[in-house]
Amino acid sequence: MDIYILDLLVIGLLLLIVTLGSGWIARLPLSFALIYLIVGILLGPYGIHLIKLRPDAEFLERLTEFVVIVSLFSCGLKMNRRLNFWSWSSTVRLIGFLMPISIFAIAAVGHWFLKMEWGPAILLGAILAPTDPVLASEVQLSHIEDKDELRFGLTSEGGLNDALAFPFVFFGIYWLQKGNNWQSWFKEWVAVDLIWAVAAGIVMGIAVAKAVVWIDKQLQKHRPVDELMEDFVAISIILLTYSLTEIVNGYGFLAVFVAGIVAQRSYRDPKKRLSQLEFIERIEKLMEVGTILLLGSLLRLPQIQQFAGQGLLVAGLLIFIIRPIGAWICTIGEGLLSTTRWLYGWFGIRGVGSIYYLCYAFGNGLKNELGEQIAWITYITIVISVVLHGISATPLMNWYEDNIKSRRQNVKPIETSVDKY
Repeated sequence: MDIYILDLLVIGLLLLIVTLGSGWIARLPLSFALIYLIVGILLGPYGIHLIKLRPDAEFLERLTEFVVIVSLFSCGLKMNRRLNFWSWSSTVRLIGFLMPISIFAIAAVGHWFLKMEWGPAILLGAILAPTDPVLASEVQLSHIEDKDELRFGLTSEGGLNDALAFPFVFFGIYWLQKGNNWQSWFKEWVAVDLIWAVAAGIVMGIAVAKAVVWIDKQLQKHRPVDELMEDFVAISIILLTYSLTEIVNGYGFLAVFVAGIVAQRSYRDPKKRLSQLEFIERIEKLMEVGTILLLGSLLRLPQIQQFAGQGLLVAGLLIFIIRPIGAWICTIGEGLLSTTRWLYGWFGIRGVGSIYYLCYAFGNGLKNELGEQIAWITYITIVISVVLHGISATPLMNWYEDNIKSRRQNVKPIETSVDKY
């Protein structure tokens, strides 16, 4: 029988099982991503060998790129606070301080322990530092009206750091392409990849989303759009925003996140916002299945054994030391409960975004033994993150909901007064 047909059969059964069993799975110390990863391994060469696809870097880059932009738009749709510093202070700290700390701490590990040059080491840091907006649904905002500080911080961080790690990715790529004579390209990196690309991403995210929403509202006055097709407006905003921003050399990831915020605030009808969010989340979940199944099928025992020591070193330091201590330092003076600060440190889930950055680097100069080294350190870190966070997310968040939120009425930190923003 054709293996393709068997693949469809298995994936159909998997979707049916996780859908009908979602009520039970949600109570277990298991994430859906962990289930998909295990199934992907079982379908690969070390299981029943049904998935024989060995996708190249370009295919994986395009697949993960689409998954990430859909997820970033979803994160933007959930943002429910006024656009001022105090409302987003935890996000500013996580992005402005924790992400650079993570990047350079990983780079230091790569340089001093793994004997990489600083350029590739910073590239490794930029690949692994961003938290994943795709696999972290258990710890992110569950709906638009959710005011929880921990969930807001993790959601907004996941929406922004997948975009704002890009300058550091380019820094590492420049180093690979042009060598460590950084004086010859540093000014270009600052002007184009740091200042222009970020500014263009913000402006394009606002402009494109507002334009599409305005056109949508004007046309709706004359003839309503078919209800079955209406939610595709969200997809059009994503694709138009991302493509137009990339054309002007801006950061499309950042633009899509900003577009999600703008779209959510531009529709006065709450049903419109909710329907778009639900539609995007369904697409996001479906794409997550395919991506993590592929990741599981890609794992190879010889390479894992070869780079196990390096991968365990980087993953262990990142998950248990760099992220928790960095989050604790960055939230000093924020007025958060200590438990919330430690949970910020623990829930630094790595996943699809890191795969995208890795594949992007492969298409722009990363190759040979260095490419193998960075790739397998990345894969090992993602797998460890999926397992650890997949097991711990449900019980920790249940404990948080039951024991921490009830204490807010008795304290006066900023996280108890989110509504005033």
